[in-house]
Amino acid sequence: MSAGHSHPAHGHSHGLVHGSIRRSRAGLRAVGLALAVLGLTALAQVGVFAASGSVSLLADLVHNAGDAATAIPLGIAFAMRDPRAERWAGLAVVLAIFVSACVAGYVAIDRLVDPEDVAAPGAVVLAGLLGFAGNWVAAGIRGRAGHRLDSPALVADAAHARADAYVSLAVVASAIAVVIGLQIADPIIGLFITLVILRITGQSWKEVRRGSPEQ
Repeated sequence: MSAGHSHPAHGHSHGLVHGSIRRSRAGLRAVGLALAVLGLTALAQVGVFAASGSVSLLADLVHNAGDAATAIPLGIAFAMRDPRAERWAGLAVVLAIFVSACVAGYVAIDRLVDPEDVAAPGAVVLAGLLGFAGNWVAAGIRGRAGHRLDSPALVADAAHARADAYVSLAVVASAIAVVIGLQIADPIIGLFITLVILRITGQSWKEVRRGSPEQ
């Protein structure tokens, strides 16, 4: 009889371990898929930026590349299966967003001081639409996994990617403005994108803090 009592307890312990492993694998899968989507998006935008010199596209590109890079700390946290590591990963996400805003803002201000014409506006439109699609898909992947796994870091990253999708549409607006002769619109929209990214930084910081585990 005593052996019968010990067996369920033993089985329950294994169930907890397996649940943790399943959560880890699901988190890693979501992070990996989002990384692939955003990585391909950023690579495609690199080529268009090299041909066009668009500041607004550069701001979007830098941000997308930084967003893709946040997969590294998130992936490590899920592999460790440690809520505290997941929280630190969320803070790394916030830092990456802030750094991308600083880079985008610096380039936009530099282009306002030293203007340059934007070439191939049609290609910039396509790159902006690609940025919208890539971020929207990545947001869906992260958001579904974040809510299913109760991960504040993934939820914050999903909100970040969803906002980035709309930021990419600003790149499209910039290219259209260039077509009608408003070259100055490109760095101005680059500054607008910087402000939006800073707002996302604050929202993501609040999300990560709200989801911090009890000490």
